[in-house]
Amino acid sequence: MRALLGHLITLLPGGPVALARVVDTTAAAPRELGAAMVVTESGDVLGSLSGGCVEAAVVASADEVLASGHAVTDRFGYADADSGAVGLTCGGEIEIFVERITVERLPLLSTLRQRVDDGAPVAVATTLDVTPEWKLLPAGDTEPWHGVDRDARALLSAGRSGIVGADECTPHGSLRPRTFVQVFASPARMVLAGANDFVRALSRTGRQLGYRVTVVDARETFATTARFPSAHEVVVDWPHRYLRREQQAGRIDHRTVVCVLTHDTKFDVPALVAALAFPRIGFVGALGSRRTHAERIARLRAAGVTDDQLARLKSPMGLDLNAGTPDETAISVAAQILAERAGASALPLDRIDGPIHR
Repeated sequence: MRALLGHLITLLPGGPVALARVVDTTAAAPRELGAAMVVTESGDVLGSLSGGCVEAAVVASADEVLASGHAVTDRFGYADADSGAVGLTCGGEIEIFVERITVERLPLLSTLRQRVDDGAPVAVATTLDVTPEWKLLPAGDTEPWHGVDRDARALLSAGRSGIVGADECTPHGSLRPRTFVQVFASPARMVLAGANDFVRALSRTGRQLGYRVTVVDARETFATTARFPSAHEVVVDWPHRYLRREQQAGRIDHRTVVCVLTHDTKFDVPALVAALAFPRIGFVGALGSRRTHAERIARLRAAGVTDDQLARLKSPMGLDLNAGTPDETAISVAAQILAERAGASALPLDRIDGPIHR
C-alpha cells in the first residue's frame, strides 16, 4: 500500500475507489502483508496482489464493493495451473480484504503519507467488517479503540503488520473486532553477538517475536547461514566493529536489542563497550554466570564504562526459569526482553493484582 498512497490521494477527489489488501497469508504466499491493489469506478487497476493469479477475481469483487459500499473478504488457496480454478499455483494461501474508499479518508491518508515520508513509524488499523473503521497509530489521543489498541500498538512497536482481535467479546461485554494493522516501519532489530547453540536458539525465538535478527561473529568457520537458518543475516565481523558501523549508519534505535552470548572476553567486552555507549538502544544484555558477570563488570569499568552505562546492562541476562538447554535459555532471555519493552514486572500473574492486559 505504501507505493499506492500517492495514487489514492490523487484519485479520491474524483470519486470512490476500491482498495484491496493482503491481510493474512500462510505458507508460500506470493505477496507480503499489506500488498495492495486499487480499482477505480472506470475500471483502472493499479498495483498487484499475487502476480496475476487472483487479480481478475479481486477486480470482480472490487466492482461489487464499489456498487454496494460493503466491504468483502476473499480467500484464495492452492489451485493447479491446469484446473481452471481461481487460486495460487505457489501452494500458499492469502486473504484479501476489499473496501470502498471515499474522499472522507483523504485527511487520514495525507497524514499517513506525511509520516511515512518523514520516516516516522506509523500504522493503520482497519476493522475487517462490512463497514470498516480506520485508526491511525500512534494517535494523539489515548482513548481505547474497540479493545484492540493495545495489541495494535504492540505490532507497531515490533515493526510488523498482522491481525489482532478475533470478533470476540471482552470481559466488559464489548466486541473486539478482527482488525488488520498495517505497519509502515522497519522491524525492530535483534543483534546477537556470538555463534553458538544459544545464539541459534535465540535467533529462532527472536524471529518468531517479529525481530529482524542479525548474528555477528568474527570467526568465519562458525558464522554461516547454514548454522543459523532463522537469522535474517549472518555477518562475519568483530561484533563491536559491526555495532559501531550500524550506529553510524542510523540503524540502531530505541527498539534495538543487543545480546552478547560469546563467552569470550575478547569479543564480549568490546561489544558491550560499544553497545552501552549508544545514547538510544532498547536492550543490552550478556549471558553468563555470576562469576563471569563480576569479572565482566571489572573489565568494563577498566575499559571506561560509566556507572550510568552499566546500570543499563542486563547481566546475567534472562529470567529465573532454571533454564538449562539453549532453547530454555532463549525463552528466559526473550521473556526478559518482552518484560523490559513493556515495562512489565515479569512476575507470575497469580502473584499480582489488577488487569492482565494493561
